[in-house]
Amino acid sequence: MQQLIGCSVSYRIAVGPQQGRKVLTLQTMPAVEADERYAQVAKEAGFSLHAGVAAQAWERDKLERLCRYITRSAVSEKRLSLTSAGNIRYQLKTPYRDGTTHVIFEPLDFISKLASLVPKPKVNLTRFHGVFAPNSKNRIIVTPAKRGKAEHKASDQDKTPGERQSAMTWAQRLKRVFGIDVNTCSYCGGTNKVIACIEDQQVIDKILFHLKQKDRLPSSPDPLPETRAPPQPRLFD
Repeated sequence: MQQLIGCSVSYRIAVGPQQGRKVLTLQTMPAVEADERYAQVAKEAGFSLHAGVAAQAWERDKLERLCRYITRSAVSEKRLSLTSAGNIRYQLKTPYRDGTTHVIFEPLDFISKLASLVPKPKVNLTRFHGVFAPNSKNRIIVTPAKRGKAEHKASDQDKTPGERQSAMTWAQRLKRVFGIDVNTCSYCGGTNKVIACIEDQQVIDKILFHLKQKDRLPSSPDPLPETRAPPQPRLFD
């Protein structure tokens, strides 16, 4: 995997008979010179950092576009195509400074590039620095949820070692990911309490079968007789 990542960053072929060579690129000379915004782009060891975009506090639309750009997928399927030779041609959204507009990959090498983009399990993809870092003393002041190192110290005193290690319960994950709140009753709005956790598949099947049979029964197994008028008094002559 380290070899795949290294070849992906340096634009070299990772597998196949041409391993180690530079991938084929198509270049187009720009008609005009590059503007001044490229002066704020730094490149080092195959990585590039663009520091030419800034958003003011009131520019919420610009901030939203910037967040959408940052969280976009690594590969755009709209710019992928096949060449007549059966290779993968990827069109760049913005040409490079040297005029590169397309990159040509062999199918197997393209798969290796995709494999290098898959993150390792249990690896943080977002890292914060400064006051937003997890161990910062001022993080509790600047975050809207008031989460920080001071909060964990105060709350961890009442927790067991097992509770400190667990990040989130399954009920909290259901509510956060799918919007399903199992801790709240859907009929009365009260708070539900977990009394058991059943993991045996046979027991689960029996419970589900019983509930299905219960739903098929009529709502009132012993229906009351039809209503009738009260008895009329008998009249004597």
